[in-house]
Amino acid sequence: MSERRPLDRRSHDQRLREHVERLGAEHPPLRVDDVDFTVRDARVLDDRFGHVLDYMARVELEVDRNVLELTAMLPDPPEVDRHFYADVWQPQEVQHGRILDRLQVELGRPPAVTDTTSVGAKLRVLGALAHLDAFQDVVRMLYYLTGMSTERSAVLAYNLLHDGLLELGERAVAETAIAPIKRQEPGHYAFYQLSARGLWSTLAPWQRWLVRRLRERSFGPVGVNDRDQLADFGDVMNALAISERADDFVRQVTRVESELLWAHRAGLGVPGYVVRAFSDAVELARARAA
Repeated sequence: MSERRPLDRRSHDQRLREHVERLGAEHPPLRVDDVDFTVRDARVLDDRFGHVLDYMARVELEVDRNVLELTAMLPDPPEVDRHFYADVWQPQEVQHGRILDRLQVELGRPPAVTDTTSVGAKLRVLGALAHLDAFQDVVRMLYYLTGMSTERSAVLAYNLLHDGLLELGERAVAETAIAPIKRQEPGHYAFYQLSARGLWSTLAPWQRWLVRRLRERSFGPVGVNDRDQLADFGDVMNALAISERADDFVRQVTRVESELLWAHRAGLGVPGYVVRAFSDAVELARARAA
């Protein structure tokens, strides 16, 4: 994509604005009261997917902290970005988290333990540097790349969870909780993809180089902030059978990222830093279980 004809900026920006407006209008935040939490066999559901629900609930609920991080990282974001994450994405994701957390509580599990206020020192340093417009574009690109991998991972995981619940005969929660959630995630992914393609086409060579280096050093699976959470992510991969098809999962998660950042490396399948992160998650989970 980086070698193709530059995007029509006006057309691209208009398309992005219309996409965000459509997301807000067509996909209002879900309501917990609309979910049927009827469960056929709580013990079996808890054994198979309890920790998956806990992980997903925590990640969704921690978007409040993610917005604080974005505010620190991007002192002057485009208005369409601010509108997306503050008015569309955050309200939708928080409700996803509340639904998943309520479901795990219904199974007899404790509610998710979340961190909704911490903003790391590294992100504050990025925010300080981002007062320089050229560097803020680098930080924005990292934000879009993270958003793409996060939302694509979520789409795939929710599809697998939905299928797994149907296999267990848990149709009520599959159709009234997970199905509505997974219908909202692709729109988030589309926002990040449109934004990433548009911004990448405007970056100077030195900015692209810096994006690649920072991305290599900062990549982590969704919801992972330490080694314990990386092992938790490995448990989720195992429960959803992602570890059995990890190569395909990684390809789908990084398809656009590979196309944009690494188009100059002919024959590169998927970025090695992503493969290592997912492999480490599975290995940590196995080591902890042993």
